[in-house]
Amino acid sequence: MIKHEAVLTYEPQGQQICVTRVFDAPRELVFKAFTVADLIVQWLGPRALTMKLETFEPRSGGNWRYIHADSQGNEYAFRGVYHEVTVPERIIQTFEFEGLPEKGHVVLETASFEELTGGQTRLRMESVFQSVADRDGMLHSGMEQGIQDSYERLAELLERMK
Repeated sequence: MIKHEAVLTYEPQGQQICVTRVFDAPRELVFKAFTVADLIVQWLGPRALTMKLETFEPRSGGNWRYIHADSQGNEYAFRGVYHEVTVPERIIQTFEFEGLPEKGHVVLETASFEELTGGQTRLRMESVFQSVADRDGMLHSGMEQGIQDSYERLAELLERMK
């Protein structure tokens, strides 16, 4: 099996981050891992954290909220709204970290699932921030390592699901 890695791209003064990763699994399976509660808790977030879903309604107009916890009991909550869920092609949602001192730093995320030959899927996640400062804050938060860890966990889950 070829090992894939997530690739982050962004412009120096832009408000976007694009993450692309190829998975060795069919598009329907990758999409399912994003939209089934029992599956998403197995891969979303760094390995060192546990995840608890409080709300998970993966449909157009639905809400989501989850909490990551570390081994010391520190909790990190995130929430958002699904604007569009088009099976198995695209998910458009908002993303907000609840731990910021100032509220309203909402990110618009679009996940596109592209079917490739050989039973592979290219995931393209585009995040649009309200400002360059918000985008840069996310980049400096450890986001890249968290994404690499999450997507590696997702690849492992997909392998077990085949």
